[in-house]
This record gives sequence, structure tokens and C-alpha cells, in this order.
Amino acid sequence: MTDRLAGKAALVTGASSGTGRAIALTFAEEGASVTVADVRRDPREGGTPTDELIEESGGDGQFVETDVSDVDALQTAIDETVSAFGSLDVMVNNAGVFPGLQPISEVDEEDYEWLMNINLKGVVFGSKLAAEVMREQGDGGAIVNLSSIAGLNGFTDSSLYCASKGGVANLTRELALELGPDGIRVNAINPGVIETAMTTEDEEVAGTMLEEIPLRRDGRPEDVADVALFLASDESAYVSGHNLVVDGGLTAGV
Repeated sequence: MTDRLAGKAALVTGASSGTGRAIALTFAEEGASVTVADVRRDPREGGTPTDELIEESGGDGQFVETDVSDVDALQTAIDETVSAFGSLDVMVNNAGVFPGLQPISEVDEEDYEWLMNINLKGVVFGSKLAAEVMREQGDGGAIVNLSSIAGLNGFTDSSLYCASKGGVANLTRELALELGPDGIRVNAINPGVIETAMTTEDEEVAGTMLEEIPLRRDGRPEDVADVALFLASDESAYVSGHNLVVDGGLTAGV
């Protein structure tokens, strides 16, 4: 532990499981007080809830039930963070869903609304509400959004997912311009295939790209968490508006 986030308060959406869980635990190990915001407290992969693990290791953590498609719920999570920890310094818009491979011919309006409300609307309003608090605090802040390599490149039978993550990628660039004068840095992480309970449940996706990945392994949640730590910490004090790819080299030749 190096206390790279000592004295900081962070909110991580979708932090009960997978990548969000790894980010929350990494932040806590580095001294941050962390709000675990998710629709469920129990991890999809089983085990001790994230907020309990943080507390057991001597950190400050809390769970706030949060549906990121509900703006009022996002506001509550932010309010609870400030109430418990005194500030909001880092916002990680991690919560997202992957519908599996789905050609455009099979997409209907219900699919669109479900996915966009979580993957894009949740990031738009998570960023908006976090920025309002950070502006009022006057000390700047860091917003880290989770996009995807599917937000930078097209992938067959992934039209809605690509559209939602492409929105996150470009929103990140715009917000860096808009919020920069307030000292608020906005960056995105664009992971490739990451081994989580959500991705391994989909047999069409799990392990299918292994031969194409130069590093010859799928990513781990900790690979993304380490990048999130960099983007949240002062080590990236002059980095904003960047979409950082974490994919083992998969898209290097695209």
C-alpha cells in the first residue's frame, strides 16, 4: 500500500462484482474511502461483499443500492458519499451490461432502452452529478469512465453495445474540454476481453479471442483496476480526455 489516494473519497458504480469490485478494492488499498454503488450487494462471483472486505481490511467503505439508469438513485449515491466521507473526489462510472452477440436484425426498442439507459445514460448523469459536487468543492477531481474497445472499433453482431460504448468514449473527450477549466479530469478505460462472471457466462464470447490477443491471455479485473488507479491519482495530473486501451494488444493492428 502506497496511499496514492489517501484522503480521497471515491464512488464506484457496479462495484459489487467483477471489474468494479477490483477497482473499489484497489482504491481502498491505496487509502481512499469508497462507496460501492450497485443494484445488488452480493458479488456475482460469490464471496464477501466488497464494502465488507474494505472494512475488514481497515478501510472506509459503504454500500449504497444504486440503479445507474435512475438519476435519483445516482444522486442519492453521491449524496451518501459526501455525507459519509466529506467529499467526492473520484467518480468511476463502471456499471454496464453486455447483451451478448446480437445482430441488428434482432434488436428491438426494449433492448435499446435497457442497454442505453445503463451503459450511456448512467455515465452521462453519473458524470453530470459528480461534476456538480466537484465544482462546488473547488478542488477539481477525477472522473473515470468505463468504455470498451467496442467503443473505438466495430465488432460483428454488437451494434447496441458498440453504440453505447462509443457514446462513452466520445462523451469522455467532450467532458474533458468542458470540465477542464474547473480542474476536473475526465478519462476513459477501454478494456478488451476481461475475465469476469459476466463475460465467462457467455460461451459465445469467453475465450474466443485468445488466439488473436498478442499477450495470449484474457484480461483480469485487476489489470483494469491498476489503470483506474493511475487515472484517479495525481500521477495522471496532466492526463485528460484520453481513452486508454487495456486489451493485451488485441487492437494494436486495427
